[in-house]
Amino acid sequence: MKWLFNFVGKEQIAETMKILLVDDHSILLDGLKKLIEEDEMLSVVDAVGSVPDAIRSIDKHKPDLVITDYNLGDDDGLSLVQKTKRLFPDMKFIILSMHDEAHLVKEILKEGVNGYVLKKDTKAELIEAIYAVRGGKMYMSTDINAMLVKSLYEPDEGKLLTSREREILKLISQEYSNKQIAEELFISERTVETHRKNIFRKTKTSSLVGLIKFAYANNLI
Repeated sequence: MKWLFNFVGKEQIAETMKILLVDDHSILLDGLKKLIEEDEMLSVVDAVGSVPDAIRSIDKHKPDLVITDYNLGDDDGLSLVQKTKRLFPDMKFIILSMHDEAHLVKEILKEGVNGYVLKKDTKAELIEAIYAVRGGKMYMSTDINAMLVKSLYEPDEGKLLTSREREILKLISQEYSNKQIAEELFISERTVETHRKNIFRKTKTSSLVGLIKFAYANNLI
């Protein structure tokens, strides 16, 4: 069951919805733009690949909705949401990501995003999410809803880092590169980088030396 929403029919909408796309993969941006603009009531006003470019585009175009990936090169979608909300508190966001880890989704939802859709979801689900958000509703895709419900019944370990993050932190402390960590844990380098960013954010450290000191002081490794 979706949390969710009464679908807003196109016949109830008078104006075209202006959408900004943010992703650091040009091919994906092109595909998303074509997909979304197949709907005559939706218009992509810009497509950019970084947080600074997104902030400038938001200021220029004043979109109704920003659809952003979580991974954005050296930055991330969560940072984009936080920075934008300081300037435009009412800006609406849908996160379109490959990440479906409960702790990460919950962290993003706390920042006031309006929707979370997985990249593996269908075109129909993304369009459904857009219209739901336009209608003032929150939208979580089917798999995200199921994951969040499941997490309600799982014991909260009360730990600063998840078990996966602790695994990665241990390998970081052993001077493993992102590539080596990915090979060791059978995950992508991009996923490793996401976990690395989350580890630094959660521990409030900004350097490897500071992170290792924090880890030992708090029995994280």
